[in-house]
Amino acid sequence: MQDNLVVGVDIGGTKVAAGLVDSHGEIRARSRTPMAANDASRGLAAVSTAVRELLSSAPGQQKMPAIGICAPGPLNPATGVIINPPNVPGWHNFPLGDEIRRIFKVSVKIDNDANAAALAETKWGAGRGYRNVFYATIGTGIGTGIIFDGRIYHGRTGSAAEGGHMGIDAYGPLCPCGKRGCVEFLAAGPAIARRARQKISENPNSILLEMAGGNPQAVTSEMVAKAHAAGDAVAKTVLAETLDLLAYWLGNIVDLLEPDVIIIGGGVSTMLAPFLEEIRERWKGACLNPYPQDIPVVLAHYKEDAGIAGAAALCDTT
Repeated sequence: MQDNLVVGVDIGGTKVAAGLVDSHGEIRARSRTPMAANDASRGLAAVSTAVRELLSSAPGQQKMPAIGICAPGPLNPATGVIINPPNVPGWHNFPLGDEIRRIFKVSVKIDNDANAAALAETKWGAGRGYRNVFYATIGTGIGTGIIFDGRIYHGRTGSAAEGGHMGIDAYGPLCPCGKRGCVEFLAAGPAIARRARQKISENPNSILLEMAGGNPQAVTSEMVAKAHAAGDAVAKTVLAETLDLLAYWLGNIVDLLEPDVIIIGGGVSTMLAPFLEEIRERWKGACLNPYPQDIPVVLAHYKEDAGIAGAAALCDTT
């Protein structure tokens, strides 16, 4: 194994995944261990176990590489302190960066998953060759990362780029974050499923009801995608509304940031893949920017490995 490999660690509410990543963004070895989200010390032990198991699987590695970590936010990327993450309640103002440095005696970098994934895509993935990148991961929620001149834009305190909580309807539904009309609450995976459930009551012949076993509450966004492919009218309407919402939101991003490229990742990206050009078409006449059609919208290179690659990208100096 090469000495310039770095460790990328992706921490979630239920698991810790780690990988050895080379200078080209390739993951050369992996490990995975359960996460203890409710206990600070056990959560730390899960992270250290994942790293040790990873290194034990790479006997040719001569020295301890730097460690990058995608951790649940909110967090402070400058200090490595995890502030108050909903998915890991055991870590309240927890100095994860210092603890990992103490255990492994190496350089440690920490950031949230969307920021880190944006950096990985810029270094090694779909954003390679672009200076300014806007990245959005659309799944259960919507996370975003902003890259300016190859660097993550953190804002004054490290709390910037919460693009999923940009309000696009001041009188819209209340998001769990406390704001109204957040694009996350209107267009992420759960919102797609929610709109489909509402429409089924008016369209009981939709094949979505059959897919859900006759229970409208069992409809998922994945079912909406399959029903759309089968020509279902309800699914077509739901997806058209979703595209309208995402296009309106991303049009605002174009006017605000004018990125060189927009990259879409996350679980819902597979559903959106055939419609990225339609999103761009909706910008015509809707953006103040005179050149919105010059900004490509592309799928992310990293999928389920976005966290590992992103964490490693935090440490990569090439």
